[in-house]
Parts: sequence; C-alpha cells; structure tokens
Amino acid sequence: MVVGVIGSGTMGSGIAQVAATAGCLVKVYDTNVEALNRSKQALEKILSRLVEKGRIDETEKNRIQRNISHVNSLKDLKDANLTIEAIIEDINIKKKVFSELESYVSEDTIIASNTSSLSIASIASALQKPQRCIGIHFFNPAPLMKLVEVIPAVQTSKEVTQKVIKIIEDWKKVVALAKDTPGFIVNRVARPFYGESLRILEEGLADEATIDWSLKTLGGFRMGPFELMDFIGNDINYTVTETVFKAFYYDPRYKPAFTQKRLSEAGYLGRKTGKGYYDYSDTAIKPSPKEDKEVATYVFDRVLVMLINEAADALFWNIASASDIDNAMTKGVNYPKGLLSWADEKGIDWCVNKLDALYDEYREDRYRCSPLLRKMGREHTTFFNTKEIVDN
Repeated sequence: MVVGVIGSGTMGSGIAQVAATAGCLVKVYDTNVEALNRSKQALEKILSRLVEKGRIDETEKNRIQRNISHVNSLKDLKDANLTIEAIIEDINIKKKVFSELESYVSEDTIIASNTSSLSIASIASALQKPQRCIGIHFFNPAPLMKLVEVIPAVQTSKEVTQKVIKIIEDWKKVVALAKDTPGFIVNRVARPFYGESLRILEEGLADEATIDWSLKTLGGFRMGPFELMDFIGNDINYTVTETVFKAFYYDPRYKPAFTQKRLSEAGYLGRKTGKGYYDYSDTAIKPSPKEDKEVATYVFDRVLVMLINEAADALFWNIASASDIDNAMTKGVNYPKGLLSWADEKGIDWCVNKLDALYDEYREDRYRCSPLLRKMGREHTTFFNTKEIVDN
C-alpha cells in the first residue's frame, strides 16, 4: 500500500513513521526542502533512540527508513492509495491542496485530513469526488499515542469509512469513530479541562500552581491544565478553543478566556518561548501550590464535573459511542479514567447536583446540566451496565 503524507512537520513525520512501521510505502510531501531534510533527520534520531533502548534492531530501523521517501511535488503522490494531509489549520489552504491533489491521484485514492477541529464536510466540498474524503485525526506524538479519531463527513461513502477503519487498526491503533462536529471527540470534550481551570484562576479562587496540583493529586492527571497549556502552546490551545466556540454558535460552555488571549498576544506561549503561565528560564523558581485540601477538592470537583457533563452531552448528541468517548480521552490525551466511567463511579446524582449548584450560583448557561445526565439521574441508570471500567 502506498501512503502519501502532506506536510513534513512533527505530525506529518509521525504519521509517516506509523505507516512505514506497518509496512506501507510512504511518500512525505512538502514544498519546503529544508523541512523535508529536518523530517529525515528527526526520523533518524527517533529510530536510533529506539535501537539504543532495545525497542527495535538495526534491521527494523533500516526497513522503516527504506519505506519512507521525501518528495516536493504533489504529482509524486499520484500512485498513493491513501493520502493524509497534516498542514496548517487553515481550511482555505487545505481545500486548495485537496483540489490540486485530486487532479493527480486515481479515482480510488482516499483523501484524508488530520485536522483537529475543522469541518470535514467543508474540506470535502473542494473535491470532485467528496465521497472519498474523510478525517483521520492522530494525536501527538503519533507513533506513541494509541488513539486515532476517524471522522466521516456527510459526503463520505460507507465503503471509504470501513476501509479507513481497517487500515488504522492494521496500523495497531485504536479507532474512535466520531461525528463531523467541531472538535470531534477529544478537542470538544477536553475544553473544560482548560476553560474551567482558567475560569477558577480568573475568579481568584486558586492560582495556577494550586489548580495544577489539585488535578494531579486528586484526579491523577499526568499534567495540570496550566502545565499542559504551556506544553501545547497558548497560541495553539487558544485557537482551538476559539474555533470550537465560534463553530458552536458562541455557546458559553466553550467561551475562551481573556487570560489566555492576552498571553498569546504577548508572545508568552509556554515552553517554546520560555514563558507562559510559568517561567521556564534557567534561573526561574517554579511557584509552590497552596496545599489546602478544601480548595483542592473544590477545584477538582468543579473541573471534573464539567468534563463529565461535556462527555455526557457528546453522547447525548450521538457524537460517538460511550466506549469510544471514554477510549478517546484515555488513549488520546492520557486521562486517568474514562469520563463516563468516572461519572458512574462518582454517581450520576452527584454529577447532576454539582452542576445544578454551579448553575444556581452563576445563572450562566455554561453550567447547564446535560439532558442525558438529568434523565439518567431520574431513571437511576449508569453509562455502563457493569462495574468494568473501559480498558485504559
């Protein structure tokens, strides 16, 4: 199978490594020759490290490298069975690339986008055969993260969807099938992890270090929200939030925070600029959290219930199945538990009461309880009929 990857950045290079490891012949396309060279060097470094750690041997390293070639003309992808675009999150640029690409590839070639939040239907509309277009959203770093969201557009044929699911599963990834709505599963459901934490910060209820400490200590999250936003980049994280906010017709649940907007405007993007919510200079001393159990519990409960509410609403609107939603959050962003499983554990009544208390306090639609949670509370049901937690 020949796979074309459009874009040689971190994500494109990672997808190429995944496909090549699975035995596909991969062509990585980029107009920037220097970017292609950096991609080659990065792959050499990554594979050499895997050899040093004993994960692969030299023979496997050489096999993977032989499976990848680098090209700077879209025409060179003409023999691809599947193409995956991983370029800038600009829908007009994506449409332009897809339209040109279609003139070179065969009628059976599947044309996919790795977009994290843009409309697949809109991207597909640039094609003469939109039924061949689909979303295939990997998570960074693609070789390590198990989850891949597969997002059919309204135009996508069932045959293409099934082919893509099989391909991704053959690449040893876990597929979460998602409806073509803003943010799909992960980037929609995860918004409160950042948004509600920023809201708590802006209200002066806790500082960054205390919020991060609360969610790591009580929730078991690997990184706190402010650490994670600094790691992702405040520019990127803010743009995703703003995109989802606009796409959902300015639903207050997804409202961006001025704090993050101002940091982005100032160029305080996080680790990559040396300063974000935290200072990453060599002489900086990281602030200590206020280890107050009452504050930590309040922070954790408030963020968690908002995450659960978002996951429940995604299920209510048939964005994905309950198991795919939980798998998406544990395997896509390394949450310690699936949110719907967490809701069962905490109790549906607990969720409803926490949300109603927040709504009573603020009288903002941001805190409205999902109709599904309220219905389940009345009927005394749970998301999963057994006590088994979705496989992490």
